[in-house]
Amino acid sequence: MARKHLLVALIATALTSTLLGGMALPAAASEVKVIVNGNPITDYDITKRAAFLKLQKKKGNLNQEARDELTTEALKRQELKRLNLLVSDGEVNDAYARFATNNKMSLDQLNTILDKSGVTSTHFKEYIRIQMSWGRALSTRNKSQGGVRVSEQEAVQRMLKDGGKKPVSTEYKLQQVIFVVPANNRGILAKRRAEANALRARFNGCENTREIAKGTLDVTVLDLGKFIEQELPPEWSKQVISTPVGQATTTLDTGKGVEFLGVCASRQVSDDRVARMVFSQEDAAATGDGKKDATAEAVDKKYIEELRSKAKIVNE
Repeated sequence: MARKHLLVALIATALTSTLLGGMALPAAASEVKVIVNGNPITDYDITKRAAFLKLQKKKGNLNQEARDELTTEALKRQELKRLNLLVSDGEVNDAYARFATNNKMSLDQLNTILDKSGVTSTHFKEYIRIQMSWGRALSTRNKSQGGVRVSEQEAVQRMLKDGGKKPVSTEYKLQQVIFVVPANNRGILAKRRAEANALRARFNGCENTREIAKGTLDVTVLDLGKFIEQELPPEWSKQVISTPVGQATTTLDTGKGVEFLGVCASRQVSDDRVARMVFSQEDAAATGDGKKDATAEAVDKKYIEELRSKAKIVNE
């Protein structure tokens, strides 16, 4: 966490220096330098990332470090798309605006500085997107595995030790209701939140949600399917667990707008997959805070290694 704060401070300082002194904007190019599972990284991408590293006061071969970072980010982006965990444009724009505000700059000033330095606002926003999204992926994996995956064989051994008894977890069938708020119109968030709470108060089971929502503009109802307790997204976990069947969670402001989840059904489940996830979560809970931090780093490193081992990376 301290490293992230330091990074923000370094970037902010460098951005201010750029505003005062100026830097040359590199010429755009489009020669492909790396291909990651069919997705190209151009020398222009590398130039922008190298400029970003320079803002962070990094030393050494910045072009090579930029190439390495972008290759890793390409792997992350592909995995995040597969998991449907990429944060929305609205969330990215909100984070970008907060960065400007926290550093006493207007959005126009921040845009100008980034463009002038050779980073570009678009490149910085995509960097923000991956950082925010990857945290979700790590949180999901860490929660289900505790940083250490319990194998099927280990789970069987632990069940035998407990007399063959399999762990039990709760499976939830969920429905998502989104009151859409466009990224360029966040001023209506409070109004949409009031509308969401009004519909939530009328929620009486997942079968009637679409009927209740009729006549309300820009409302999306999605049947999410089934999740066991250990698979619930961190931001929703406590709410879902405490919400009775047939009722809805409280609302949550997100990059998409205002959301809540309906708990359509729940039941107790017990199988080998559940056993592995329950045992993994128990192991995570048994570790101390220091070990959790170390485990999180280990999960991140192992995750990237797994993605690299399966990827086709071509350096031109």
